[in-house]
Amino acid sequence: MTLTPDRLAPMANAIRALSMDAVQAANSGHPGMPMGMADVATVLFAKFLKFDPAAPKWPDRDRFVLSAGHGSMLIYSLLHLTGYASPSMEDIRNFRQMGSVCAGHPENFLIPGIECTTGPLGQGLAMAVGMAMAERHLNATFGDALVDHNTWVVAGDGCLMEGINHEAIGLAGTLGLGRLKVLWDDNKITIDGDTSLSTSEDIAARYRASGWDVFSCDGHDFVDIERALGEAAASAKPSLVACRTVIGKGAPNKQGGHDVHGSPLGDAEIAAARGVLGWTAAPFEIPAEILADWRSLGARGQAAREAWEARKLADPQAGEFSRRMAGELPEGDEAAKAFAAWLEGDASVATRKASENALNVLAPLVPEMVGGSADLTGSNNTKAKCQAPFTPADYAGRYVYYGIREFGMAAAMNGMALHGGIIPYGGTFLIFSDYCRNAVRLSALQQVRAIYVFTHDSIGLGEDGPTHQPVEQVMSLRLIPNLNVYRPADLIETAECWNMALQTPDTPSVLALTRQNLPQLRTSGEMLSARGAYTLRRAKADRQVILIATGSEVEVACNVRDVLEAQGIGADVVSMPCMELFHAQDSAYQHEVLPNDPSILRVSIEAGTTLGWERYTAVSRNGGLNIGLDRFGASAPAKQLFARFGFTAEAIVPRILEKLSI
Repeated sequence: MTLTPDRLAPMANAIRALSMDAVQAANSGHPGMPMGMADVATVLFAKFLKFDPAAPKWPDRDRFVLSAGHGSMLIYSLLHLTGYASPSMEDIRNFRQMGSVCAGHPENFLIPGIECTTGPLGQGLAMAVGMAMAERHLNATFGDALVDHNTWVVAGDGCLMEGINHEAIGLAGTLGLGRLKVLWDDNKITIDGDTSLSTSEDIAARYRASGWDVFSCDGHDFVDIERALGEAAASAKPSLVACRTVIGKGAPNKQGGHDVHGSPLGDAEIAAARGVLGWTAAPFEIPAEILADWRSLGARGQAAREAWEARKLADPQAGEFSRRMAGELPEGDEAAKAFAAWLEGDASVATRKASENALNVLAPLVPEMVGGSADLTGSNNTKAKCQAPFTPADYAGRYVYYGIREFGMAAAMNGMALHGGIIPYGGTFLIFSDYCRNAVRLSALQQVRAIYVFTHDSIGLGEDGPTHQPVEQVMSLRLIPNLNVYRPADLIETAECWNMALQTPDTPSVLALTRQNLPQLRTSGEMLSARGAYTLRRAKADRQVILIATGSEVEVACNVRDVLEAQGIGADVVSMPCMELFHAQDSAYQHEVLPNDPSILRVSIEAGTTLGWERYTAVSRNGGLNIGLDRFGASAPAKQLFARFGFTAEAIVPRILEKLSI
């Protein structure tokens, strides 16, 4: 049956009805965007989008991203109407309520049909760039038979204003991501009022200047929408379709104004809207003939999926493709053998260099690893020898030159991880983690395996001075739930931390790495970093002190221990590369490493803020001791800075002796 405009109109009105009813029932939400974009979304799902509600994770489905996540009732309505198992009508009735998967903003871990968690504006579009990158890379690797799909985005004015949008569209244009299609809800309204209050830019010109094709349509004319989406679908460039819409379309007294953006319409306006739309069904009820039209779209998708599955069965690469899409690591112990050989050495290298060494082992063995850097490749040491650049001329390349786009890089990494088939990692200086912090947070919230290589991790970077010397960044990153923050002490711990990062598919990782060389402290073959913390050096004399340190300060702790032991004061050195993994251990192990004995003085040593370390030291003798840096650094060589700010045995031992004498 051909879905003509007269059949599409009531389908779109079903979205409007569900959206205004759900927001009204919750007394909270954003009805304006879903009502305004209902016509465009209906044409997209009915005429262009490749999907199968019975198989939400079908690898070759088109990706649909609602970047304007505040309008979440648009995607909840679409998923329910097209026949996805979730959300149910009961979920929609309980929109924004405890226990409903229909959260205020779409969350990928609650509903299989949600490709990514959106709400922080601009990031959905930027993650879609990563999805389009993943599609092109996997297509270049496995061919059209297994990978051949588009990424469609619905974005609002806020998404296009956010700074990350500039980073994302510049990257997409440079990479020629023609499978990326953005539908702009051009309603000229933001929360504060008309967009003329806050912007005057020529958005179409900006996109064209960034290497995009730009099309436009009347967002309430089904024929015109289909024409514009068809032109975008046929374009070899990333495409923006400016859909001129009326926010809150169908609400006769409120449409077109900013008041309809983020507030329920009210009973009277909903009644008036039902009259304008000719919608007579009761709240949360969809007439059978309209629902049948929506559900017919699923049958079309089923046929496409079954044809793909037949091609996959005949494809010799099917096994490898399935392994990558499942997120399973390759079998074999080649990496373990290489890392074990390093235990026999005595390497003094920066942990950023140790990370490069690990990558040169891992990247050939794990072909789904796709790396990159925000214009700091030579400083982050993120490019393995086997990796060629990812470019429009070679999408099979596995190294991305992101340019100075830290936020855009992090969001694209999230998109690649969410797409599946790729394990993304990317680098910048630790101090610039603040530029991409919200994307790192979304990595954790979305439960994806994105690996952040943040180098130049302390005052130890030296002469670049306090603007580049992170002080609070490591501890602040530890505050993010479901994020493993690793600060390895040497070559061996760095290899172990990479190993752990790869083995946590539902948890992103940060590797905080040094610029300065560090001695090799480990010769043990057991992967001790997997426990988060362990006793690196044990007291010889009667134990009175436990020194807890991370990264470059573990060497300092070892030096302090040697001085104390020479004075008959027994001291353990505990290396704590990952607080999060240590807290995941059972209490018996935790007490083995940090005995619950108040007579022992616990001392933390880390070249950063001391806030947070009291969780380990406050329970110990005399309240413990925290050696850190609660101020900004300075411009000088690293060794001078460590001496100036007290990260030496000569400075620390007297403070410990004073504590012990109290």
